[in-house]
Amino acid sequence: MPYFIYRITERPVRLLNKLEEHENYRDASVRVKELRAAQAADSNAIIKMIHAETELKAEDLLNEVRERPPELGDD
Repeated sequence: MPYFIYRITERPVRLLNKLEEHENYRDASVRVKELRAAQAADSNAIIKMIHAETELKAEDLLNEVRERPPELGDD
C-alpha cells in the first residue's frame, strides 16, 4: 500500500491537495519533513502523510471526524 502526502487547508473550507505518493515509509517520511520545513510559518495549511490502499481511501480517512480522546477528569 502506498503512502500519500497531502496539504490540508481548513479555511475558508477544508481542501485536500494531494502532493505526492510513495511506495515506502522512509521516502515518504523524509519528504514530509522536507515539505514541512519549507512551508511558510504563517501558512494555515498542514502537511500530512497517510497510508491507504487508494487515493480515495486516503481522502476518506483524512476527512473522518474523530472523537476527542478522554482527558483526566472527564468522568
